[in-house]
Amino acid sequence: MSFLSQSLGRIKPSPTLAVTAKAAELKAAGRDVIGLGAGEPDFDTPDNIKEAAIQAIHEGQTKYTAVDGTPALKQAIAAKFKRENGLDYAANQITVGTGGKQVIFNAMLATLDPGDEVVIPAPYWVSYPDIVLLCGGTPVPVDCPSQAGFKLQPAALEAAITAKTKWVILNSPNNPTGAAYSRAEMKALTDVLLRHGHVHVMTDDMYEHLVYDDFRFVTPAEVEPGLYDRTLTINGVSKAYAMTGWRIGYAGGPADLIKAMAKVQSQSTTNPSSISQAAAVEALNGPQDFIAERAEVFKARRDLVVEMLNAAEGLACHKPEGAFYVYPSCAGCIGKTTPDGTRIEDDGGFAAYLLEAEGIAVVHGAAFGFSPFFRVSYATSTEALKEACARIQRACAALT
Repeated sequence: MSFLSQSLGRIKPSPTLAVTAKAAELKAAGRDVIGLGAGEPDFDTPDNIKEAAIQAIHEGQTKYTAVDGTPALKQAIAAKFKRENGLDYAANQITVGTGGKQVIFNAMLATLDPGDEVVIPAPYWVSYPDIVLLCGGTPVPVDCPSQAGFKLQPAALEAAITAKTKWVILNSPNNPTGAAYSRAEMKALTDVLLRHGHVHVMTDDMYEHLVYDDFRFVTPAEVEPGLYDRTLTINGVSKAYAMTGWRIGYAGGPADLIKAMAKVQSQSTTNPSSISQAAAVEALNGPQDFIAERAEVFKARRDLVVEMLNAAEGLACHKPEGAFYVYPSCAGCIGKTTPDGTRIEDDGGFAAYLLEAEGIAVVHGAAFGFSPFFRVSYATSTEALKEACARIQRACAALT
């Protein structure tokens, strides 16, 4: 009999973290590796945010805080939701966790019973289905084809909802594709959800500020106020403020759900880091101008990567609206043979070939529930991206 739980056996380690770890291992062994797997901005945390954290340390803000966030941070979050999304949340409608992942986990653990279904558009962030499984629910992936810009279509959403559906997860801009929903596209989805009063909406807005070409971000409860009472609006400071290691995520939602999530957190990690919370207050309340400046850099990188990948034999790369990922198809490379005689059977094999032949670390599409594709993160230097894409072109040209 295994010592480990059956629930643990239902999930797998994060593929994105595994690729990042493998790239680091190869670099340490002396390999020339360019990692395009991590979803982490290469920019540093702004100095004013760092200084706020240092000041908090000097002021002795090193004790336990309220379980799900300090009053100061909840106030800053409420102001952000009102200022940027037109959403009104009171303090008892806001929760703060150790990263957005914990916020999602708390919500799932607080609400899912065996047999409950969670609709997840695919391609999806790798952790959504595993969190659902670990919390006893059933993930229901819904394919979002590249021809539709990798976006969930209203008819597909309607078809996926059953009497057992408890949640629909929406992620815009999306990880791994960068796809983002316009107001009209989001309204078409919220119109479907209005017809199903038993379904709650979890929206992961972590890439909200990383949108390009005059695209305007929207979130479901903003587009359709009728969904306000059954929407959990999740965000955080990791991507826009380059604070991945600070581990602060937050959400606004119905007070009874927020209270239940705090109950879960009280018996797991308790409060997020007090110092990280102080830094997040400054992030949300302080100067915001650098966000648009950095987004312009990401936009230029996106355009470079899309152009160079589309020039590679066998690849086809859609230009996304946001985030810092592209999700090219490698269908034209499947079935071909590498210079050493290995046949590429799937996107996993293609990703392994890129790493072995050219030292390029990417995440294969099966990890995101949608093949034959792979994810490229362009959250790294422009010089590294140029070199990486040139190597990918070389690797593709070498296939026969």
